[in-house]
Amino acid sequence: MNTDERPGWRSAGEACRVIAHPPHLSRTVLTALVVGTILFAINQLDVVLAGQATTGTWIKIGVTYLVPFCVANIGILVACHRP
Repeated sequence: MNTDERPGWRSAGEACRVIAHPPHLSRTVLTALVVGTILFAINQLDVVLAGQATTGTWIKIGVTYLVPFCVANIGILVACHRP
C-alpha cells in the first residue's frame, strides 16, 4: 500500500478516523479475536466450562478481548502519526 493512501493523524479527531479506516479496523478486530481467544482459553475457559462464571468473570472476558484491540490500535496510531 502506498503511504499516501493511508490516513495519517495529528489531532484526536484524525486519530479516530485512522482507527475507523476499514483496513485498519479489520486488522485490529482480527488481532483482538485471535489474541483475546488465546488469553481467554488460558485464563477463563476452565471457569466457564465448570459453569462457575460470574458477572465478574464475563467482564474479565470482555476486557481480555478489549486489551489486544487497544494495543493493536496504538501500534497503528504510532505508525500513522504525522508530525
